[in-house]
Amino acid sequence: MSPPKTEKKVSWTRKWRNKYRLVFMTDDTLEERFTFRLSRMNVFIALGTLAIILIFLTSILIAFTPLREYIPGYTNVGLTKRLYKLQMKTDSIERDLIRKEQFLNNLRDVINGKDFVPGQLPTKDTMRRYKDIKLKRSPEDSLLRLDVENQTRYSLYKMESKESPAMKKTNIGSMVFFTPVKGIITNKFDPARNHLGIDVVSKQNEAVKAVLDGTVILAAWTVETGYVIMVSHSGNVVSTYKHNSALLKKSGDFVKAGEPIAIIGQTGELVTGPHLHFELWNDGNPVNPQEYIKF
Repeated sequence: MSPPKTEKKVSWTRKWRNKYRLVFMTDDTLEERFTFRLSRMNVFIALGTLAIILIFLTSILIAFTPLREYIPGYTNVGLTKRLYKLQMKTDSIERDLIRKEQFLNNLRDVINGKDFVPGQLPTKDTMRRYKDIKLKRSPEDSLLRLDVENQTRYSLYKMESKESPAMKKTNIGSMVFFTPVKGIITNKFDPARNHLGIDVVSKQNEAVKAVLDGTVILAAWTVETGYVIMVSHSGNVVSTYKHNSALLKKSGDFVKAGEPIAIIGQTGELVTGPHLHFELWNDGNPVNPQEYIKF
C-alpha cells in the first residue's frame, strides 16, 4: 500500500532540509580537521551563487579587456584609428615620391636640353586637417560689408512667399500684435521728416519682444542704428527694432509673438538716449505702428 501524497511531499522537502556532516580528517591519525554541516538546499544555493559570480566576472573580463576581440562580431576599437593614421602616412609618402620623381624628370630634361615643364601634384591630401583652418575677416571684407549695408539699409524688396493665398491677402488691420515694449512715445511716426517709425522710451535693460510669429531676416550691427533686428511675418508684414544694446536672436531663427528678441539700448550714431526705434512695414511700405499696437 503506497503512502499518501502528503507524506511523499513532506519526505521530499525533508530531504532537502536534512543536515549532513562533511568531515575532513587526516589519513594517518584520523584526526578531524574541518567539519561542515550542510543540507542539499545549502549546496544548491552555494553552487548557484558561485555560478552567478563566475558568469558576472567573465562578462566583465570580456567587456573591458582585449579578450573581446576574439569573440565574433567585436573588433579592435583602435584598429580604425590606426588604419586612418596609416592611410595618411601612405598618402604623404606617395606625394613625396611623386615630387621626387618630378624633380628627377625635370633634372634629366634640363641636362638633355629640353624645355622645363612643371608638373602638377595630386590635389587630394588627406593630411590636411580642415578643422584647424581658421577663417579671419579681413579689413577689406569689413569695409565691403559696411558699404553694402549702407546701400541696402532702407531697401525692402517684395519677395514671393510660399504661403497660401489666404495668408497673402491677410489685412494688417485684422492682425493682433504683441506690444514690443511698454513705455512712453517720444517721437511719433512722420514720413515727412523721414522718421518711418516711433521711438519708445522704457526701463533700462528692458526686453524687446516680437510683435508676431515670424522669421528673423536680419540681425546685425550698423553704424547709425546700432544693433538692428528685423522679423518677417505672414501677410507681407515686417517689423524692425533698432538701437538695441544686445540681440538675442540671429538670422534664420523662428520667433513666437511675445518672445524676447533683443535688449533695449542706445547704440548707434542716430541716438540721443536709451529707447527703441520700432518700425512696421506692410507690402514694402511703412505704416504707423500706433494704429495697430497699443504702447
